[in-house]
Amino acid sequence: VQLQASGGGLVQPGGSLRLSCAVTGFTLNRPAIGWFRQAPGKEREGVSCLSTLNDITHYSDSVKGRFTVSRDAAKNTVYLQMDNLRPEDTAVYYCGADLGHSSSYALCNRGPANWGQMNWGQGTQVTVSS
Repeated sequence: VQLQASGGGLVQPGGSLRLSCAVTGFTLNRPAIGWFRQAPGKEREGVSCLSTLNDITHYSDSVKGRFTVSRDAAKNTVYLQMDNLRPEDTAVYYCGADLGHSSSYALCNRGPANWGQMNWGQGTQVTVSS
């Protein structure tokens, strides 16, 4: 099982970026998968999650209306479209999946004690600055 995140970079406030998470070793037809971020000095938080079983999404309040999580089953890839970016969105972004569960809400709200049950990709840096 591998998750490969890409697409980070430097963008000005108000700009957009699209992150990609290419997965191998499992298919996007049941597990919950999502995007988490960790800013310096802060805990990792789930921001956008998707159930690949029923396409139900969950977003944190901080990104709701600005971020969109989606999947391309044919490419086995999950995307995070980030619009109207703010300096406070600056963080390392990780994709994570729970192969044993399908709830997007549960995945995004999973606490650090349960992160070891998940599969993680490497992080990709997003910096929002003028």
